[in-house]
Amino acid sequence: MRRYTCALLLISLFLAPAGAHAKVINAIAAIVNDDIITLYEINREAQPALREADQKSPLDDAGRSKIRHTVLDQLIEKKLVEQKAKELNIKIGDDEIRQAIEDVKRQNKIPSQEALLGALASQGITYDQYRAQLQEQLERLRLVSIEVRSKIQVGESEMRDYYEANLAKYTEEESFHARHIFFRISDKAPAEEIKRAMTTALMVLAEAKSGKDFAGLAKSYSEDPAARKDGGDLGVFKKGDMLPELEQTIMALKSGEVSELVSTPAGFHIIKLEERIKGKVKPFESVKNEIEDTIYRKKSEDRFSQWAKELRSKASVEIKDLQGLL
Repeated sequence: MRRYTCALLLISLFLAPAGAHAKVINAIAAIVNDDIITLYEINREAQPALREADQKSPLDDAGRSKIRHTVLDQLIEKKLVEQKAKELNIKIGDDEIRQAIEDVKRQNKIPSQEALLGALASQGITYDQYRAQLQEQLERLRLVSIEVRSKIQVGESEMRDYYEANLAKYTEEESFHARHIFFRISDKAPAEEIKRAMTTALMVLAEAKSGKDFAGLAKSYSEDPAARKDGGDLGVFKKGDMLPELEQTIMALKSGEVSELVSTPAGFHIIKLEERIKGKVKPFESVKNEIEDTIYRKKSEDRFSQWAKELRSKASVEIKDLQGLL
């Protein structure tokens, strides 16, 4: 129903010229059952996190060490998951990988294989590296599906409780119904023309604020052709749908209230907010699948975390003392 998504390595040393101290650039950092994790792997995997952290605030040795130890824990978990996948004979075929790559291209609107290669290159990743990462992810997903997700249930009452506790999340945005009267001013209009337009606009504004029919005023004075037909009706819209200057004014109005004169690059506007329409709560049935996915995902993450801890507790994990190299 759902779609879901050893030989021992010798320690490598690069030696400085004779008489200088040797600098270790690779060593065994941990042994996970029969597999090893090297210092080189940790440093390679830690680079993105180290760069990102350094950009926010320069890292000291303790900060760098903390990130590397976090990466080591992640690599240990990754090894254990890979070993379990092998134990269960989980394999992802070439056709599945090809289909997954096509899905990625479609979802990210990547038009061609060349465009994908370019996007990968910009991130410093080769196609073969990306393909291997994708295969890893698919194997992990299948393993998680077997070991974790298949054991998770989401009940109707659980979904309803979540819905009631998160009604704000399932309430539509407030919307607004407004009208306007528009006085056009070109960007090269002389001062005298601007003065005349403002004088007329202020006269109409006074009439609108006195309670005169706003739609009638729009039909008589507005320089928006559509407004002369529909009385300046802007329709119903939500936050983000209008020019920032007009939206800011409308958001501050009460239903039935007329704004002051609003200036935009196009000219002057008088706005009347006809109605604030309170957002409706979406019916439970219309968001039920979304809620089920949310709860299911959270349970999967929690269950996977617990499963990974159990996997590690049963494994032979030896972390080497690298004397400050981490």
